[in-house]
Amino acid sequence: MADLLLRWKRPLIVLAWLLLWQGASWWVDEPVILAGPLEALAALARMGMTAAFWQTVLFTGLRIAGGFLLAFGAGVALAAASVRWPLLGDLLAPAVTAMKSVPVVCFVILALVWVGSDRLTFVIVFAIVFPILYVQTREGLGRVDGALLEMAEVFRMPAWRRVRYLYLPALMPSLTSGCQLALGMSWKSGVAAEVIGTPLHSVGQELYFAKIYLEIDRLFAWTFVIILLSLAFERLFLLLLGRVGRVLEGTDDVRM
Repeated sequence: MADLLLRWKRPLIVLAWLLLWQGASWWVDEPVILAGPLEALAALARMGMTAAFWQTVLFTGLRIAGGFLLAFGAGVALAAASVRWPLLGDLLAPAVTAMKSVPVVCFVILALVWVGSDRLTFVIVFAIVFPILYVQTREGLGRVDGALLEMAEVFRMPAWRRVRYLYLPALMPSLTSGCQLALGMSWKSGVAAEVIGTPLHSVGQELYFAKIYLEIDRLFAWTFVIILLSLAFERLFLLLLGRVGRVLEGTDDVRM
């Protein structure tokens, strides 16, 4: 019985919150103020039967994923280069600090002026995710034992072996935690930017219209979509990252 409860603990907790939400909706009895999960799921079912819905999901999903992947590559590469050449790290430090400190809305306004609304999501996600992964990568690489590095230098260990046996084991935990944070932030910042810039065929535009027309059930339905897409993207990327890390470290066999 205890094992069964542990296995179903998370679904039961989610169900409890959904029931509480539905009860609050019935108590308020005003869908314009608070639509319940049943109304939201009904709205989601109606939207899912249209081609425009899938076009919107694809538009936002591809731009958020593209911005994240570019930020991931740039953040890891530049962090590694800044550890190798400290002067580069000193040059990048003010820019990274500014990217961490400047409010998202300032980036949104600048991006609207510079690249327009169509590329807005891509640029904002990059600007938010890059400093997170840059800092996490530097911290991970900085955890490599100096004594091991000196030993590798004395025995003239090839560079690829140093990366595989020294840097990757120190980097992966920090990089994974950074990706977990950055993946959630990418969807939050990307959709928030779309609400402000309202690019055509975007989730942010749909949220904006739902607010304008007081369609609270559609607002919650799109919120469901954002949560599901964010969770799916996070699970998939972390799974691939863990797999690649194990392969590079030699702890996972690759079978063709």
